[in-house]
Amino acid sequence: MNGHPPHLIQGLWCATLTPVGNDGRIDPARFADHVRWLFTQGVQGIAPFGTTGEGQSFSLDERRAGVDALLAGGIAGSRIVAGTGCASLAETIALSKHAVQAGCKACLVLPPFFWKDPSDDGLFAWYAQLIEGVADPRLRVMLYHLPQVSSVPLSVDLVARLAAAFPGVVAGIKDSEGNWDNTAALLERVPQITVVIGHEPHLPKLMRAGGAGTICGVANVFPKLVQALLGAAPSASDETRILKFIDIAFRQPFLAGFKSMVADRTGDAQWRNVRAPLVGLTEPQRETLRRALRDSGFTGA
Repeated sequence: MNGHPPHLIQGLWCATLTPVGNDGRIDPARFADHVRWLFTQGVQGIAPFGTTGEGQSFSLDERRAGVDALLAGGIAGSRIVAGTGCASLAETIALSKHAVQAGCKACLVLPPFFWKDPSDDGLFAWYAQLIEGVADPRLRVMLYHLPQVSSVPLSVDLVARLAAAFPGVVAGIKDSEGNWDNTAALLERVPQITVVIGHEPHLPKLMRAGGAGTICGVANVFPKLVQALLGAAPSASDETRILKFIDIAFRQPFLAGFKSMVADRTGDAQWRNVRAPLVGLTEPQRETLRRALRDSGFTGA
């Protein structure tokens, strides 16, 4: 779009899986190794502790320590959008303060998801109190619209209101609803913020309409499959392949499936570990997934 300010982030960003050791703790070495591999595959940046990262299964201390471990492992803060949303405002403020002070690019912030059907006024007050509580001019908020999981949608009216009230601070939104009409309305109504999506098949339309790119889970396993959709003229076969992969990936619990794929790629069985209440795939499930991927030509990176 002409006159659009520079995007906060753009291109291919990965909603990063979180490796868990057999002791149930985050494994910092595997975490940093996975991110470094992503960067070799053309991923521009990462978003740890979002939905794909099982963010709500980890405590504040674990999430802060996880970000610190990535930084200590040589991952630049400018390539991290930290998932900081919690049901509690105080905890969201604490995580967001840490992310800002650690030098992260932005904070990806779910709405408060326990109370259902909050009003736009209530959600506006919550985000306003978050921004005022962090009280740091470096804060950049990316709103996180994921109503099929959070049950709390962020209306286009609310997004426009927040962006107008906090210019430059409310700097973007990740629209993961998979509803193109909503994405198109955001691009039209709030052109001053960065719009990225989580539903990969919409990427060609998004890029043509002036959007910035994606923060997506598929990048953990087949980043080049997503990268192909960001080019100037993705082919029909590229679009068909992403739809086929998503169909295969969601035939079983997708997080356990993604972790199983990483375990197969690395030869590291500990990548199969997930935090309760999620459970890993059974061996028959893993073999069914492998066969479906192989039969559809999804091999290698």
